[in-house]
Amino acid sequence: MSNIVCLDMEGVLVPEIWVAFSEKTGLPELKKTTRDEPDYDKLMQFRIKVLKEKGMGLKEIQDVISQIDPLPGAREFVDRLRENVQVIILSDTFYQFAMPLMKKLGYPTLFCNNLEVAPNGEITGYRMRVEKSKYSTVRALQSIGFDTIAAGDSYNDIGMIDASKAGFLFRTTEKLKAERPDLKRYETYDELYDAIMEACR
Repeated sequence: MSNIVCLDMEGVLVPEIWVAFSEKTGLPELKKTTRDEPDYDKLMQFRIKVLKEKGMGLKEIQDVISQIDPLPGAREFVDRLRENVQVIILSDTFYQFAMPLMKKLGYPTLFCNNLEVAPNGEITGYRMRVEKSKYSTVRALQSIGFDTIAAGDSYNDIGMIDASKAGFLFRTTEKLKAERPDLKRYETYDELYDAIMEACR
């Protein structure tokens, strides 16, 4: 079978967007991510509520995103992988956030979601591409003849990691390391690259 590598985006290839936005705007409540809250809908509803209360919308977030660069070595890691295997970025973020970052990563294939935005720029909701999007995507890829190899750092990556032929945690939290000691984990792109290429053999 052919292999496809499925990578999480935030925390693996780029900084956490909401953390960067939180630091830039001085809103500590928006620092919470999927590393902290496994229930993605609960997390997003909370974020949308805070933004509405503070009178902030898509433009303010995009202004911060425009100043974010990929993590050091991420572009080179993605380029190196793509020379040897197909790569898809699977993220629970939104196209309205991610596309400037994809440019800086050399436009790898990205599957993510869409925000619902009012004419005045207020974020009113979001539309997931499919339920349990990362898990559902690797299962769909497997159903059409691909083996998947997955890597991520958060609770919302566990489904695709467990469902894949091989799966790895990358720069994850101590809590997740303790909860899933069975999963191999890495801290550098070189280590992760070698593990992925070994799994492809």
